[in-house]
Amino acid sequence: MSAQLLSPGRRITLARSAAVFLAVSAVAVAYSMSAPDKYTLKVPNGLAFSEFKGYEDWPVIAISENGGLISVILGNREMIDAFRAGAPGNGKPFPDGARMAKIHWNPKKNEAYPGQPTVPNTIHDIDFMVKDGKRFADSGGWGYGEFEYESSSDTFRPGTLTDKPAQANDAKCGFACHTLVKTRDYVFTDYGKR
Repeated sequence: MSAQLLSPGRRITLARSAAVFLAVSAVAVAYSMSAPDKYTLKVPNGLAFSEFKGYEDWPVIAISENGGLISVILGNREMIDAFRAGAPGNGKPFPDGARMAKIHWNPKKNEAYPGQPTVPNTIHDIDFMVKDGKRFADSGGWGYGEFEYESSSDTFRPGTLTDKPAQANDAKCGFACHTLVKTRDYVFTDYGKR
C-alpha cells in the first residue's frame, strides 16, 4: 500500500506501529544476546549441553537426595532399554549412545500441602553422562559434564574447580568418583522398580 493512498492520520499510526515494532525487536535481540541459550554451552575439552537436547522429557530412572540437594536422574531411550534389560547387574555394559541427566535442586518444604513434603526449589546444577567407547576410551567409555545454574541471571555455566564438588575442565571430570562402581559400568544409579 503506497503512502499516497493513506490519509495523514493513517500515515502517522503506521509510522508509530513501525517504531514500536522496531523497539520491541531491539529489546528482544538485546535480551537474547544477554541471556545465552544453555544449548550453546560446553565444558572446555568436554561435553556440550546440546548433546543432551530434549533431556527435560526423558523418562525417570530414579530420584535421590545427597548433600542437602534433591535430584531426579533421567535417561534417554538407550539408557532406559539397557536398565530394563538388566544392565549393569546382568554383566553387560551400557551401549554407546546411552545418556543420563541428573538435575539437582535446592529443596524447600511445602508447608501448605498435607505432610509438608520436600519439593524442588531453585535449580542447583545439572550433570550429564554419555557412553561413547571411542571418544572416552580413557575414562571407562563415559564422558561427564556438569553445569552450574546461576539464579540471579537465570543462566547455566560450566562447572569449575571452585565449585563444590570441584569440576575439572574436561569430559573426565566425573571419572575419579565413578571408578568406585567400575563393576557396574561406572554407573551409581539403580533403576527404580515400577
